[in-house]
Amino acid sequence: MKAAWLEKLRVFLEMIKFSHTVFALPFAFTGAVLAAGGLPSWQQAFWILMAMVGGRTAAMGLNRLIDAEIDAANPRTRGRAIPAGLLGKGTVFVYVLLASFLMFFAAAQLNRLCLYLSPVALAFLVLYSYCKRFTSLAHVVLGLCLGAAPVGAWIAVRGVVELPAVLLGLAVLFWVAGFDILYALQDLEFDRQRGLHSIPVRLGVTGSLWTARLFSLVMLVLLVGLHVTMHLGGWFLAGLAGVAILLGYEHWLLRRGDLSRLDLAFFTMNGYVSVIIFVATLIDVLAGKGGA
Repeated sequence: MKAAWLEKLRVFLEMIKFSHTVFALPFAFTGAVLAAGGLPSWQQAFWILMAMVGGRTAAMGLNRLIDAEIDAANPRTRGRAIPAGLLGKGTVFVYVLLASFLMFFAAAQLNRLCLYLSPVALAFLVLYSYCKRFTSLAHVVLGLCLGAAPVGAWIAVRGVVELPAVLLGLAVLFWVAGFDILYALQDLEFDRQRGLHSIPVRLGVTGSLWTARLFSLVMLVLLVGLHVTMHLGGWFLAGLAGVAILLGYEHWLLRRGDLSRLDLAFFTMNGYVSVIIFVATLIDVLAGKGGA
């Protein structure tokens, strides 16, 4: 019995791509470091981590539940755990409930505002899974969900929302929306046939590529604004320059809509982006060149 549940847990974690938590987690800790003007307490860091893990796990589990029928019809996704019969919907729902409880409990350990806002965050996570059924702006809603991570971490440390947190959150929003547009190009024809909505369906390949480029540029501008607002120094600028190079390379790889390079552009490049910003921010703040 124990072995069976462990196997189901393994399949569930693979289904939700648990390892891809790396996309948002470094930005959450970037917000925490900036809010603290250094390292947050170990208690804050731990509960921020738990809230992030719980929130993302619940979000991905809900997405797989809500999209199970669509995934079964899509050749690219029909091998996922639910349509492939590897996991039942009831099992996934239990994991979603447990992950949601973890997020709420972790938020309660941080402060009252985090707890009050956690149901709002979960509501937007649910909304995202339905967006493709009625709006092309699903990518922006996903960006809003992940952009809430650094804002939430800032609130966890300071208990209030302030301008730097908003700038960082918006930067993450445009970054995520941009690479999600590129990712959605894989399902362009399927989405058209099913009557689903996305930027690629609305604008086509060329329009989507230019929109993603614009979103990446907006992200960089917002990070420059964060640099000015927080009086950050050279390490942050160096990290920002590195991110600009990576994003430029990502868009160059896909410049002709060549989706054969999508894995490199989407997963590898964007995994580096969040880590670089966090490391650059941490060094800058600890070196005494930044902080609140």
